[in-house]
Amino acid sequence: MPFYFCFFTYLTLCLCVSVVKINMSEHLKNLPFEAIEQNKKLTFPVKESNKSLFIGKLRYWWSLTFAGILLLFVALPAMFVLQIINRRIWLYPLCVWGSMTWIRGSGINVKVSGRENLEKDKSYIFIANHRSYVDTTALFAYAGKRIGLIAKKELLKVPVLGQGISFINFVTIDRSNPERALQTMENVRKIVEGGYSFGVFAEGTRAMPGELLPFKKGAFHLALQTGAEIIPVAIKNTDYLMGKKTGVLQPGTMEIVLLPPIETKNLSAETDLVNLLKRTRAAIAEELGKAKVKR
Repeated sequence: MPFYFCFFTYLTLCLCVSVVKINMSEHLKNLPFEAIEQNKKLTFPVKESNKSLFIGKLRYWWSLTFAGILLLFVALPAMFVLQIINRRIWLYPLCVWGSMTWIRGSGINVKVSGRENLEKDKSYIFIANHRSYVDTTALFAYAGKRIGLIAKKELLKVPVLGQGISFINFVTIDRSNPERALQTMENVRKIVEGGYSFGVFAEGTRAMPGELLPFKKGAFHLALQTGAEIIPVAIKNTDYLMGKKTGVLQPGTMEIVLLPPIETKNLSAETDLVNLLKRTRAAIAEELGKAKVKR
């Protein structure tokens, strides 16, 4: 009897190990390693909408109008007063509130997971994918850290928003001017050393629905210069909710997944930057690949 029991147990364990190996092989096979290795564009399935296109366009324009109302009637008076009393940084909590209010008012819920990966007194470089206008605001409001963001210089042309971003450590970068870009990165390094975390959308622009574009190296230079750990961030479902060039807004839930940190201390740009980029992008790609598509 003991012999048969041991033999049966052995067969069961072998079967379980085989199943695990098969599942892992299938999982690894589905990951686009070659595209990650070569930092090429990846494409994932996109959820299809069966909702009214007309209603979606109305929601889209309501969302932009609502954002304008918040900027004009909340942010602008606050900026004026805080400038006078020299308390510009007090705008930060108001902006967090405004960001959350705009997202909720647009019919979008935010689900955040992975905050257990953050330590209380640490600064991080959050590196995220980017598919929608909502991504920037959501990362700022829901990252769980006091955070600045690196944004395009074109934001400076947006009324009120362009003037207000300097109040809350949003930094614009001019990639066409290497000297200015270098000085911007130095300013960001000082802000991180002062206790802020920073968010960077490493693709450099919004991707089309279902896409993950090649990552630029600037975010990784920043992480190496500051010695801050990288938090890869997978932002899901915003391409369906408010995707680039769709012109529609659908109500629903977006997900922000804060993945385990990647260490950067004692690494150098000369030998480690490319590998750091690949590791971060692979972590985000793997998480995006877990998204379930309902048709």
